[in-house]
Amino acid sequence: MAQAYLELKNVTKEFTSEFQTDKVVAVQDFSLKIDQGEFITLLGPSGCGKTTTLRMIGGFEDVTSGEIYLDGVKINDLLANKRETCMVFQSYALFPHMNIYKNVAYGLELKGLPKKEIREKVEKILRLVGLEGLGKRPTSQLSGGQQQRVALARAMVIEPKVLLFDEPLSNLDAKLRVKMRVFIRKLQQELGMTSIYVTHDQEEAMSLSDRIVVMNHGRIEQVGSPMEIYARPQSLFVADFIGKQTNFLEGIVQEISDQDVAIDIGKKVVFVKSINTLSKGDQVTFVIRPEMIELSQEQGLLEGIVQMVTYLGSEVVYEVLSSNHLFTVQVSNPLKHGIYHTGDQVFLNFDLENLPLIKS
Repeated sequence: MAQAYLELKNVTKEFTSEFQTDKVVAVQDFSLKIDQGEFITLLGPSGCGKTTTLRMIGGFEDVTSGEIYLDGVKINDLLANKRETCMVFQSYALFPHMNIYKNVAYGLELKGLPKKEIREKVEKILRLVGLEGLGKRPTSQLSGGQQQRVALARAMVIEPKVLLFDEPLSNLDAKLRVKMRVFIRKLQQELGMTSIYVTHDQEEAMSLSDRIVVMNHGRIEQVGSPMEIYARPQSLFVADFIGKQTNFLEGIVQEISDQDVAIDIGKKVVFVKSINTLSKGDQVTFVIRPEMIELSQEQGLLEGIVQMVTYLGSEVVYEVLSSNHLFTVQVSNPLKHGIYHTGDQVFLNFDLENLPLIKS
């Protein structure tokens, strides 16, 4: 089996209070293997341990227990500047008294490279990040997007083995964030640079990542591709955290046969394909994304009344009350499908066989 390029083995980080009385476990038993050239995103709510994990990889926080290996070498005890990693910070951390060229060249100068080689490398990376010919411009005259590109260029020009991103787009406006994340992904793929990215923005994580690591209370909840994380959540936390709005439909396993499983969802019993991990009496939850539901006035699995209608141009979002359960339903292309109104009686349809089913 091929060796992982970057590996964290049972990494734990504990912080001790000022008076040495209480210990706070920020990261607990974190294990992950990352291949060379992969783009991994650590995703989760504030305080889940994602930034602490990133800082341990970069050498800005000590590891309480566990091991970190980079290219086969244990790096726990190496200083940050000896790890061949580089951090792109949220605040950009540019030198305000230096122009673009000097900011980007700084790390190469610290390495003592010849001036000619430095110039060649800096000019090449500025060309890649779209700042060619702007080397003499002061950083104080740059827009937020340009400052972010300088920060990227400065990190990438030293050719680290791993590039670390600490919520680098959080200071940008919404439109620029979208533009910059596309730019970061294209640049990372072009250079083939192993990257670890921290964010609490799930859309950012979905658009950037080869794999997403969803964290909660210092632990890994699930690791998978964006599609796996969204379409096949393995816990209720992941199902609820990923997506703008998630519907949950609870049920109890009534009967199990070789062919199917009968699940009582309240006023109705539904059938899904047999699942080995279920037993009679188990409580289960269907995860139903808003776009997975179709509305009809004729027939369906559930009957409901439209409570609220939000028209958004390309889509309509409905709140539909069914048996004391409020469903969020997202319907695209409303001009084609027509629009329901508050108070309308509707039926809800969804494909049970393709819904994630989680044992509660």
